[in-house]
Amino acid sequence: MAEASDDAHPAGGASAPERPGVADDPDAPRRTRHGRAAERVPDPVRARRQEHLREHNLSVALASVVDATAPPSRAQIAAATGLARGTVTGLVDVLIEAGLVRELDPVAVPRAGRPAVPLVPAAGRIAGVGMEVNVDYLGVRVVDLAGGVLVERVEQDDLRGADPGDVLDRLAALAGPVLAGLQADGVRVAGTALALPGLVDRVTGPLRVAPNLGWRDVDVVARLAADPVLASFPPRLANEANLAARAEAHVRRGADGPSFLYVSGEVGVGGALVLDGEIFLGRHGWSGEIGHMVVDGSARGGPATLERLAGQDAIATAAGLPAGSRFAELLAAVEAGDRRALDAVHGAARWLGLALATVANVVDVGAVVLGGTFGQLYPHVEAPVRDALDAHVIFAPWSTLEVSRARAGAYPAMTGGALAVLRQVVAEPSVWLTPDAAAASPR
Repeated sequence: MAEASDDAHPAGGASAPERPGVADDPDAPRRTRHGRAAERVPDPVRARRQEHLREHNLSVALASVVDATAPPSRAQIAAATGLARGTVTGLVDVLIEAGLVRELDPVAVPRAGRPAVPLVPAAGRIAGVGMEVNVDYLGVRVVDLAGGVLVERVEQDDLRGADPGDVLDRLAALAGPVLAGLQADGVRVAGTALALPGLVDRVTGPLRVAPNLGWRDVDVVARLAADPVLASFPPRLANEANLAARAEAHVRRGADGPSFLYVSGEVGVGGALVLDGEIFLGRHGWSGEIGHMVVDGSARGGPATLERLAGQDAIATAAGLPAGSRFAELLAAVEAGDRRALDAVHGAARWLGLALATVANVVDVGAVVLGGTFGQLYPHVEAPVRDALDAHVIFAPWSTLEVSRARAGAYPAMTGGALAVLRQVVAEPSVWLTPDAAAASPR
């Protein structure tokens, strides 16, 4: 990314002769024909352009530190971004002063010169809060700019059919003290995000439908805003699979943004398409609803969706467990080698593979990441999924799809929500500068 600067403008003093094709400094004092200096007229357009440039460069420098897989030095940031080393030095100094970045101990470099000073995001200073309501739990997780988990609260419960207001009040009761505690400890809260297992309208805002919860057209933000603490931190809403995929993309970040199809297996089955590290949301934000794909048109009771054939309840029932059994019971039966449980998992994996093959043929995705229950059952579902992809993806003979287990850990949607909030800090770091740091910020 090339640095924009004012170095191309020569000084505009009175003795500087005009040169054809070269503009003088628009901010320099002008001389009248009688030799007196004319008053300079401020240019608000140019001022806004300079402010935008300053914000852009601060964001580039901060992103270089936050997104790095190994702590970069100032010189490495300059080389990677195209910014001048002097500019990077000034930008990093501002970010350090603001408490967004900190220096590690210098390390020797393999060439002559001063030791390099690695840079990392500051821990425990600024945090994002990710929340989630799912079918069998609700929770809160706080993640700081360095990626560390500062606080986590999770309550396990069967929330199917529960009143939306009651559940959201429980979430507020869980999150409110966490937010208050962060403020008391001097942690600056960048905001909150809430993951929900359904369609969230990113244009108009409300939760449209969460079939497995039994919710429809719920104004989630308004209900949470009734809590005096959450009223100051109203959450952005997003589908849980999209936020889980964001957490997975962060784990897999590198020189090039990762691209993959993420599958989140819970009671429902969610999905998200990640392209170059960004989530493809679709026009309303409703993309990725792979669980509602019809995969068996001849099933008893009418066409069967993937969720009906491969969701947690479907696997448990096929394994001979009561509907609504906790996933831990199914997992224990599988790990014990129970034949019926293993057959149920393998059957669900074959249906999953067929659905993924259909998606791959449509969007030309090159990798599949299995998360949630499918991630926990990965040793038992990998082979059936691979077999289905090899058999039904038309381009498989020339480009085999990579299949891997999710690496973002438990409750990835909460992590993804916190990371989504923290991206706003990276995008607009000047909001988080102290007054002294803001005054010293380079253009």
